Formats: sequence, structure tokens, C-alpha cells
Amino acid sequence: MTQPTPIRRVLGPRPRLLDLFCCQGGAAKGYADAGFDVTGVDTAPQPRYPFRFVQADAVAYVLEHGAEFDVIHASPPCQHDSDCQRLQGNTHPDLIAPTRTALQATGRPWVLEKLVGPVMLCGPMFGVATYRHRYFETGGGLTLPQPHHPPHLVPQAKMGRPIPPGHYGQFVGNFSGVQHARDVMGVPWMNRDGIRECIPPAYTQFIGTTALAFLAAAGLGVAA
Repeated sequence: MTQPTPIRRVLGPRPRLLDLFCCQGGAAKGYADAGFDVTGVDTAPQPRYPFRFVQADAVAYVLEHGAEFDVIHASPPCQHDSDCQRLQGNTHPDLIAPTRTALQATGRPWVLEKLVGPVMLCGPMFGVATYRHRYFETGGGLTLPQPHHPPHLVPQAKMGRPIPPGHYGQFVGNFSGVQHARDVMGVPWMNRDGIRECIPPAYTQFIGTTALAFLAAAGLGVAA
């Protein structure tokens, strides 16, 4: 496995994080809250993205520029691995494998979101009132602890239906209650399209805090 490339220590600037396949920036917000200076990359325009943005192919960009960043996060589309898409007879390119290969080539610590992974995060772990499982793989020396997964004791509204009192919402598909979803997940700038796909920022604030501790323990400074 490729080991992290030494990074020249520079006092002062916030560590830089590259956010690949960034969409509207749920992951980015959590990393910024943790203390990173974030740059997002996506092949499609993302006018709602709240940080520095580059429109480009994510894999090509990380191969060219990944070593300029301290930590890299990637959330490639995962339709290739989706049972639902296979049952519908849809075919999609495998973006997980080439993204992982590109991340490994940078020599930087990295985080890869995928359909199945060694670490699973869920809303109640962080006081977020929705059940949204997201799975993560890490590399470049970075590891994540698996937080305790509280039992799902709060009932969940049926998909697409209004949320009854005392229930959690399912913010997927053509869900109702966009403003409520923004409030629950902490993404006030997003529209419905962004919300139904996003990582709640609380998840990546946890990951980002762990990554900062790793950089400090490894004696790695800010990429220059």
C-alpha cells in the first residue's frame, strides 16, 4: 500500500482538503467545520457549492493535483454497485475502483464513500434526527473508529409521505418537507436534489476531526 508522502510543515494555514464528486457540498461543510480549507471538484456545475469549486473530471483532477492537498475525500456515484439498478437492467460504469486507484497514487490520506465499507455512520450517532447510513473506506495511513450504532427506536415516516409527529423523515426520492430536511441535516443552502444524495455534515466533521488528529500525530504539516 502506498504510504503518505511527506508534507512540508508550514505554520498558519488551514490544512487543505480535496472534495471529489462534491455535488452540493454536504461533506464539504463538515470538513470545513472540522478545520479544513476545502476545494470541491465535480464534472457538473454546482452553483450551490459553498466553498471553492472546480468543474473537472474528478479522477483526472486528483491524479494531477491530489498531492497538493493534505487529505482527499471522494464520493463517486455508486450506481454500478446498486442492486436496485441491476434489477432494473441499468448499467453504469464502475467509478469506485478507478477512484481508489487514483487516491492511492497520490500518497495522501484519503476517504472513499461507497455502498459497503468497514465504517458505517448513521444520524443518531451525531444527534442527527434521520437514519441515513453512509459507508466509508480509508487509506494513506488514515483509519476511522467505528462509533457505537444506537438502535433505531424512533419510527420512520414512509418514503415520500409527510412526517408525522415523533417520526424521522426519509429524505430520499421526491420527499416532502425540504425545509425540514435542511434543518435536520444542517444543509440550509441545498435543494431537494442535493439533500437526497448528501452526506450530513456531522458525519464528515467527525471524519475531519479524526483526520486532523492523524496529521498531527504523524507530524504532517500543511501541503504547500
